[in-house]
Amino acid sequence: MEDGKQILRAVFGDSSDSEDETCFSCELYSLRRTREASSWVRIQEINGLWLCRNFLSPERQRSLLSAIESEGWFTEASHNQAMRFGDLPIWAIELSGFIRKAVLEFIGDCNMEERPLTPSILWREPLFNQLIVNVYQPGEGICGHIDLLRFDDGIAIVSLESACVMHFTQVDGGGDCVDENVQKLKEDRPIQKVPVLLSPGTLVLMSGEARYNWKHEINRKQGFQVWDGVELEQEKRTSVTLRKLCQVD
Repeated sequence: MEDGKQILRAVFGDSSDSEDETCFSCELYSLRRTREASSWVRIQEINGLWLCRNFLSPERQRSLLSAIESEGWFTEASHNQAMRFGDLPIWAIELSGFIRKAVLEFIGDCNMEERPLTPSILWREPLFNQLIVNVYQPGEGICGHIDLLRFDDGIAIVSLESACVMHFTQVDGGGDCVDENVQKLKEDRPIQKVPVLLSPGTLVLMSGEARYNWKHEINRKQGFQVWDGVELEQEKRTSVTLRKLCQVD
């Protein structure tokens, strides 16, 4: 447990000046110190797709990468993905808590009716219970896909190291979502393709239409990683994906 707390202090900072304070999930670190640097963006073309740029500062990105490295998942070059179900590492649990706090902070500061996560997602327990960490070498990406329906609505991705362009493509009908509210989001419209820049430290939140009706992919071959007319420099990239498994009745 002490090792886990030391990792948390490295990633998120001390939660309190008191050595007796152990509620790391309650106070990861003061959001007031990061609110000015981070910014929320709703992708207008895609309902339910939000970005929080500078969600993690460069220092905390490095600390999070160090925490991931300490797990020992990627000691061999052939190992590029780690998945965990249910019992997540303590730093992933705290990262989930920080996502919730960041959304609540944003909601409290704005008067927008549309929000990054609906209350039913934001207040579920646990918020996430499935983790994927992927390590992509230069030129490697992930093909277009919609996450499996075994996972609930509301998916978070934290993008680290190399910047990249994530491409979203609208699909006809999307997944067989059982949520009636999501079914209403399926409209007849021309197929769209929307590129989104993910700079290091960006948080991506996908829910509703973005989660069920849009494929997302990262094609890092030359010509696909262009932003504002400039080809992005391809370096190693790490992503942390958090999801919640659907309950089985």
